[in-house]
Amino acid sequence: MCQTLRGDGLVINSKTVARLMRMMSLAGITPKRHYRSYKGEVGRIADNVLNRDFAADRPCQKLTTDISQFVVNGVRLYLSPVLDMWNGEIISYTISHSPNMELVMKMLKKAFRRMEPAENALLHSDQGWQYQHAQYQRVLKQHGIKQSMSRKGNCLDNSMMENFFGLLKNEFYYVSHFADEQTFLKGLDEYISYYNNDRIKLRLSMSPVQYRLQHMDNMSMNMQHILPTVNNYY
Repeated sequence: MCQTLRGDGLVINSKTVARLMRMMSLAGITPKRHYRSYKGEVGRIADNVLNRDFAADRPCQKLTTDISQFVVNGVRLYLSPVLDMWNGEIISYTISHSPNMELVMKMLKKAFRRMEPAENALLHSDQGWQYQHAQYQRVLKQHGIKQSMSRKGNCLDNSMMENFFGLLKNEFYYVSHFADEQTFLKGLDEYISYYNNDRIKLRLSMSPVQYRLQHMDNMSMNMQHILPTVNNYY
């Protein structure tokens, strides 16, 4: 909130913002995770290659995914996103009434459209059965992506995705009323767009998309500096 106000041109202290929020009873709701996937055996499919090293040097170098459940008027919905650890951006997501393989494979297909071929790309997850499936593993190998899995029962190994789900539920799901499923889906799309484009991340001091665009501008400027000068000898 403080960063957002500063972005609007206000000079204000974070403690002042916190005090005003307390006075106005503005506080989030503690998020809860409802969906529990089968975790499988430790090291059966893939090691914890990520090992909580969430820092990345370039876009789509380190990705993470998971599935979270939502209940809207008694109907269960499952969200499956892919998050880029480099800037925290959600680069693809799918939602379905069932946490099945179709949900996950469609998510991957969308993610691949955003990815450029890169060496040592890594996709991290928990030990959910979907990520142990031969189809999932085969597609990752076909695209040259290394698979990584959290240790059994250790949510901190995938804390970046857990943090996103917490924000999503805290700022959108728990504080909204949904007349029907379509209202929820429309609101979900709007929130993820807000999260990517407008919500300021403290470690970036800007939104994920703003950070990506700034990186692209810097890359373009650097390329212009290193391009050789063309001399005409006529």
